[in-house]
Parts: sequence; structure tokens; C-alpha cells
Amino acid sequence: MQTQGPPRRRGKVLEQAIFQATLDELVSTGYARLSMEAVAAGARTGKAAIYRRWPSKQELVLDTLRATLPEPGPAPDTGSLRGDLLELVNRTRAAMLSLPGCAGRVIMGELDHERAAPFVGLMHQRVIAPSSSLTREVLIRGVVRGEVRADAVNPMVVDLIPAVMMYRAKTQGPPSEAEAAELVDQVLLPTVRA
Repeated sequence: MQTQGPPRRRGKVLEQAIFQATLDELVSTGYARLSMEAVAAGARTGKAAIYRRWPSKQELVLDTLRATLPEPGPAPDTGSLRGDLLELVNRTRAAMLSLPGCAGRVIMGELDHERAAPFVGLMHQRVIAPSSSLTREVLIRGVVRGEVRADAVNPMVVDLIPAVMMYRAKTQGPPSEAEAAELVDQVLLPTVRA
């Protein structure tokens, strides 16, 4: 009597397994050593199933990050500037600590400027720009409440959260919860207070 293997996965189920295997491989071996064979083994599928959808490693990794990076959600509205900024910083920290965030940091740390360009563009579109946009919204609400100087709502200030957190992650690892609070209390609030 012949035993049947697990049912063949298709569509979204197979795609999710491939994305998961890609993230696992990125974090464990890095971008340079990631192979389609290893991803196929991790997803328990054939290499052909991967190559049919993604002709190159770069396209596979870009699609994986597009599909798995956390969505930023709406701007927080806790009723206070400090509460809103803490929420934004903690969301950014959680995204950095997520498996897709770890994979993104591996790629950014490993590739030179030219080879990293498509990934930098994706990270800007999915992480940096939304974070800056949410920060701008929180600061504008703070201006209305009288907590923020109007001139503090500028491109340099709204980029502080992603800039500082990415720099810290690259040089020292993701900030701790206490360091995230310090970013709000020692950098952001003194910079924008009315």
C-alpha cells in the first residue's frame, strides 16, 4: 500500500510558504548566500515552482519584503504628543524586530550602494515615507493642541524617527524599549516643544 505525501500546495498557501522560507534564509545566511534551492527546501516545494514566479533572487526577495513588511497603520491619537510619539517609535521598533524587518536590515547591511538600490527604494516606500508621514500628522495635531512649534513640522524633524532608529539598528542593533523612550524624551520632544 502506497502512502500519500502531504497535499500539494498551490496559490497563496504555497506563496506564503516561499515567503517564509525566503525570510528564514535571509536572516540565517544573508542575501549573498541565499539560494533558490535553499528556499525551495525550506518551503518544501520544487525549485521550478519558485523560478516560475521569480526568475531571480532579487525579484523573489523584493516580492517577499513587499508582501511581509508590516503595514504602518493610522497615526496614533493618544491625546498627548508624548504618547503619540512613543506609539510611533514603538511601532517602528516592532517592525524592525519583526522577521521581515530583520531580513531588511540584513540586506541593507550586506549590499553595496548600487546593488542595494532596489531594496533602499522599497524600504523608503514601505517604511521610511510612512513613518515620516505619520510623524508629520502627529506633529500637526500637536501644533493644534499648542504642544508643538509650527516651524518644527519640517522634513528634517519628521525624518528623525526612522533616521535615528535605522542608524542605531545599523551600528548597535535595534534600540531597546528604554532607548526608544529616550529618543522621544531626549530628542524629539525638546526639538519640537512650543
